[in-house]
Amino acid sequence: MILQPRLSAAVQRRRARSGTEPTAHGGPVLFGGLLLASVYGGYFTAAQGIIYLSLMGMLLDDTLQRLNAVKNVLAAIVNSIAALFFLFVADFDWTAVLLIAVGSAIGGQFGARIGRRLPPTALRAFIVAVGVCAIVQLLLR
Repeated sequence: MILQPRLSAAVQRRRARSGTEPTAHGGPVLFGGLLLASVYGGYFTAAQGIIYLSLMGMLLDDTLQRLNAVKNVLAAIVNSIAALFFLFVADFDWTAVLLIAVGSAIGGQFGARIGRRLPPTALRAFIVAVGVCAIVQLLLR
C-alpha cells in the first residue's frame, strides 16, 4: 500500500515507453493475482484486502475509493464461499464465528463510510496504520 502509487506510476511509464494501453479489466496478471489472493484469503483472511487493493491499484486506472468498494465486494463474495465450504467440511466454535461475523459486518460498514470520505493519501495512510498496529499487536503477544 505504501509503494502502490510509485509502482503504479512505474507501470504507467513502462506502458507509455512501450506504447501499450492499459486493459480495462487489468489483464491476466490481475486475474491471476486476485485468484491467488482469494485462495489465500478464503482460508486465512489476514491482509486479504490489502493484497486486493495493492494489485488493483497497480493494474487498474481508478480511484482508491472505487477500488476499495470493489475490494469489499470481492472479499465478501470470497469469504462467503469459504464460509459455506467450511460449514460442511470443518468443525468450528460457533461463538468465534458469531464474533468474527458481527465484527466484520460492523467494520465493513464503518470502513466503507470512512473510505468514501477520505482522500486517497489519507485512506492509504489509514490502511497502513491499521496494518502496522495489527502486526505490532501480533508480535507483542
